[in-house]
Amino acid sequence: MQERSSVGDLANSLRKELDRYSPGGKLPSSRVLVERFRVSPVTVSRALAQLAAEGLVVTRPGAGAFRARPRPGVASTGDTSWQEIALSADAAAEAVPRTVDASGVLVSLAAPPPGVVEFNGGYLHPSLQPERAMGAALSRAGRRPGAWSRPPMEGLPELREWFARGIGGAIGAADVLVAAGGQTALTTALRALAPPGAPVLVESPTYPGMLAIARAAGLRPVPVPVDPDGVKPDLLADAFRATGARVFVCQPLFQNPTGAVLAPERRGEVLRIAREAGAFVVEDDFVRRLVHEDAPPLPRPLAAEDPDGVVVHVGSLTKATSPSFRVSALAARGPVLERLRAIQVVDTFFVPRPLQEAALELVGSPAWPRHLRTVSAELKARRDTMTAALRLRLPELALPHVPFGGYHLWARLPDGTDESAFTAAALRAGVAVTPGRPYYSAEPPAAQLRLSFAAVAGTEEITEGVRRLAEAYDEVRT
Repeated sequence: MQERSSVGDLANSLRKELDRYSPGGKLPSSRVLVERFRVSPVTVSRALAQLAAEGLVVTRPGAGAFRARPRPGVASTGDTSWQEIALSADAAAEAVPRTVDASGVLVSLAAPPPGVVEFNGGYLHPSLQPERAMGAALSRAGRRPGAWSRPPMEGLPELREWFARGIGGAIGAADVLVAAGGQTALTTALRALAPPGAPVLVESPTYPGMLAIARAAGLRPVPVPVDPDGVKPDLLADAFRATGARVFVCQPLFQNPTGAVLAPERRGEVLRIAREAGAFVVEDDFVRRLVHEDAPPLPRPLAAEDPDGVVVHVGSLTKATSPSFRVSALAARGPVLERLRAIQVVDTFFVPRPLQEAALELVGSPAWPRHLRTVSAELKARRDTMTAALRLRLPELALPHVPFGGYHLWARLPDGTDESAFTAAALRAGVAVTPGRPYYSAEPPAAQLRLSFAAVAGTEEITEGVRRLAEAYDEVRT
């Protein structure tokens, strides 16, 4: 962090001094800047690169850095109103218009203003990310022979084998494709399995990003209710019969947002129902590696119990590492794998080889199990802190299920509470929360909130955030 700060400070200093030089004028040499500002040559190089990226300076190898010449005036903006017709003219012919609403996704991706407690985050706080281990892995990966050459389209064989071992059952390396993150893998799966206009069964509530994927592909999400034991098999069977759907997307482990785990007696039922309907189950196994310290042994992925190729499995390293470490697995058996492979190649070609090599280095290092143990203990402590603080300060919020994995709680607001008003009041009080409405493909049964405990700095910030939530609740209640 100190080096990063020095780069920014030096860039700011140089930016203020640029008016001393005429356009095209040469800036002091790197050696002079090192001596003057008492920083390293690397810091000077990075600061100049930052100014070059901003278009303020031009660097010439062997010659130095020069103040950039003014850019030509920006041409006047044209009239883009014609695009409204072009983008919607075909909507009448589409069974489901392919309008894209990314608001539910952006809630968990957008950084809140400074000083706001981030209960809406979808990733680990930087203090929980294995930054040193990832940096070391990337450094080692970059020195591997052939690290910058084109990888196999399906992914590196060793990485495919590692993912296959984690899934288990009859899944082998040949059944795995390496994909660029879980969102990309889910997009590929839905494009492969359902034509535009088709229904796709989804858990209710479910991850807004999945609903956005389905709607962007012209699919029609049909909700199937979830309780603390996961999706209800009888309602799943009813939904297959009523819609003729051929795809069901689910999160059997630590479901987002409820945290539910599919009960043992329901697992076989879900597979049987889908098989009888001639349908696929897309298993989004997104947080298996974010299990809490007090959790019992985890159930295997559904794909490990599926002999007939019903399950298309998606697993990712991203949630357990960093939002920028976008490496995932897409696994399937039978002819569907060829369709998945073809769509992935057309869409993305392949995951960059250095990132795949870095993933192999990371998961094969002693730092990986240590990181998982640390995160496991920390998430339990944070979950317990948030649960206790909510029960103390906001007993009005119901917590129907406290999970033993994942990174959030799903809370129900008292009847009559305006969810939008409460979310806005919370932000005014200095805490960002995720409203429940975007998690439903149809009308929600109640006002709800998703409260993340992974994206904050620690337990003290959780306690403070809940205190602010209580203030916001008092505001909307009066």
